[in-house]
Amino acid sequence: MTLWTSGDAVAATGGTSTTKWTANGVSIDTRTIKEGDLFVALKAERDGHDFVKMALEKGAAAALVTHKPDDVADDAPLLVVPDVLVALEALGQAARARTKAKVLAITGSVGKTSAKEMARTVLQRQGKTHAAEASYNNHWGVPLTLARMPQDTEFAVIEIGMSNPGEIAPLSRMTHPDVAMITTVAAAHLEAFDDITGIAREKASILDGLGNHGVAVLNADTETSAVLQNYASRREVEQVLFGQMSRSWKLEHVALSEGQTMVQADTPNGPLMFKLSTAGRHFAMNGLGILAACDAMGADPVQAAMDLGLWQPPAGRGTLETVTTDPANVGESLALLDDAFNANPTSLTAALEVLASYTPRDNVGRVVKGRRVAILGDMLELGPHEMAMHADVVKDPSVPALHLIHCAGPRMRHLYVALPNAQRGEWAETAQELAGQVSQLVDAGDVVLVKGSKGSKVSLVVDAIRKLGHPDTL
Repeated sequence: MTLWTSGDAVAATGGTSTTKWTANGVSIDTRTIKEGDLFVALKAERDGHDFVKMALEKGAAAALVTHKPDDVADDAPLLVVPDVLVALEALGQAARARTKAKVLAITGSVGKTSAKEMARTVLQRQGKTHAAEASYNNHWGVPLTLARMPQDTEFAVIEIGMSNPGEIAPLSRMTHPDVAMITTVAAAHLEAFDDITGIAREKASILDGLGNHGVAVLNADTETSAVLQNYASRREVEQVLFGQMSRSWKLEHVALSEGQTMVQADTPNGPLMFKLSTAGRHFAMNGLGILAACDAMGADPVQAAMDLGLWQPPAGRGTLETVTTDPANVGESLALLDDAFNANPTSLTAALEVLASYTPRDNVGRVVKGRRVAILGDMLELGPHEMAMHADVVKDPSVPALHLIHCAGPRMRHLYVALPNAQRGEWAETAQELAGQVSQLVDAGDVVLVKGSKGSKVSLVVDAIRKLGHPDTL
């Protein structure tokens, strides 16, 4: 199906097209480009203009550029504009304007991508739904997601993130959502803000893109909920609260057990129960928020509640897998919770609660008694109090239920020192060093959580654990 014609793209961007063309998609990466895509030559670590020739050779319909690259033919299909990113933003805004889709924008310190995928899972069973396939939530990811939106879309879900002040509002105005949801506010990217209230205000600026009849779906339980609600009041938009402190979408009960979450809630439509096929109180909160957002978008929240069980966490965000540690012995395996994509104190608390809910298996492996094992990498961008925040993890209510905690990185050293001797595992300066020791850190029967900020590279430990049952052979 045609997504963009050269005429539509020229009208949206004000650029000049060298020839007529039609595009079925939009791409910024020649490694994943598909035949018929419009290639957008963005400048990042590399200049996208260096890859225009390759994109056209792979079947791109045209390329969005500021000039014709020297290695490209004179008659190549090009859309020439003064600024490629500005033109991509214009395409996104034009795509948003020409659709009648109900649009949900999601932000939050924790859970944006998981909530986006929850929304996609339930909404796509009620209408044609558009959402980014990855965590495209920044200054180029949001317009790219919008520019890829087909005109006949019925529901769209757009994730919006930030690293610094002032980033969310422009992306929200570009998105012009009907409903905006804030999953939670936590100490993430704190080094760019004076305090968590500043983070809350930045998250609340997602409401700036709402129209006169827009709806703000807000977490009632986060400590800065009053900041969010006051911001919504000043914007004069309808507020829908979710959580234990909410009177409308109220979280009544959450039970975690062996990879599942059972949730009871009271809603404006009456009592509601739903089950998630993964464990996590934070996932329960996000699920309830998504149901409230679906209701605000005109979707059926009861059907959505039934379909939430189909959702699974994205890779690296709490996924559970079984890793065989010795293929020669039946049952020689461990349970791996891969939560290595990101971390802050709030998301770590949620992950530790999940780990504590699992029962390890005894009488397998060399240790005989199964253990709950946490392997933790540094939490980054927490600001001047980051060392104390790491040490304070020892006070987490789930820590007493854990048998062993291994740590990687100079920040996690502070937790390592604070741990009781019985729970103190190994510490290494880097995750790579710890990855080299995994055969001694975990054993069959264990339930193992690996969590840390992406920059801590604790995902190397995940990869090493996955390889335990597959020793190198010559």
